[in-house]
Amino acid sequence: MQIIHAPSPNETAALDTAALRESFLLEELFTPGEISLVYTDLDRAIVGSAVPTNGALVLDAGDELRAQFFCERRELGIMNFSNKGSVTVDGTVYELGKCEVLYVGRGSKEISFASADAAAPAEFYLISYPAHATYPTTKATPADATRVDLGTKEECNERTICQYIHENGIKSCQLVMGYTEFKPGSIWNTMPSHTHLRRSEVYCYFDVPAGHAVLHMMGEPQETRPLWVHDKQAILSPAWSIHSGVGTAAYRFVWAMGGENQAFTDMDKIAITDLA
Repeated sequence: MQIIHAPSPNETAALDTAALRESFLLEELFTPGEISLVYTDLDRAIVGSAVPTNGALVLDAGDELRAQFFCERRELGIMNFSNKGSVTVDGTVYELGKCEVLYVGRGSKEISFASADAAAPAEFYLISYPAHATYPTTKATPADATRVDLGTKEECNERTICQYIHENGIKSCQLVMGYTEFKPGSIWNTMPSHTHLRRSEVYCYFDVPAGHAVLHMMGEPQETRPLWVHDKQAILSPAWSIHSGVGTAAYRFVWAMGGENQAFTDMDKIAITDLA
């Protein structure tokens, strides 16, 4: 398990591009035939992936968690980015298609991942936070999500937010999770931007076409920094940082938060004219 310690705002302001990418961008998450995990001290989140090819992949705690099993003291959100697959939790099999989500509650002992076709593997995105309460393992499809339409065509940010794990959806201890997709011609996400000091966030961009990228902006509102992000790469967003982006073509991204509350609307908005 890779471990990343996030820099403070003052340290971040002094980083060059390479150091900024090393501190906040997860570039190599999805590896065929492997489970990849990254631990960050931002609310003790774990970000990762499972790409099963030749047989099932089993999720264990590793030495880093000092736990008997991964979800002994944690909850886990899983989203499939690609082809059909399944997640088995304590003997129960959950089939997941593209953009379908599984919430795995604290106390779940045996978790494994499989693809329906090894030649066209599923690509499971994983996000986990510590949990101090137990909620049932629950699957959801896009039809089950709470859909919120935001933005305007004139501002190129007309988009639909699909909320899966949240205070009015799948119940969890602190994990909030969903994804955003755009209307034709719209490419700006989370604009106008915001911060939320009560929780950190992780963005993972997917369905970014080959040859294209997303210009993700982070940092304090008056000290913004750019990062070029490609398909299936994730950004760690500290509580003090904005998190906005614009793509060179249509894309999706999955967002996930953990911290002091689960109120999706609890944010400190930043006027576009105040960004620097």
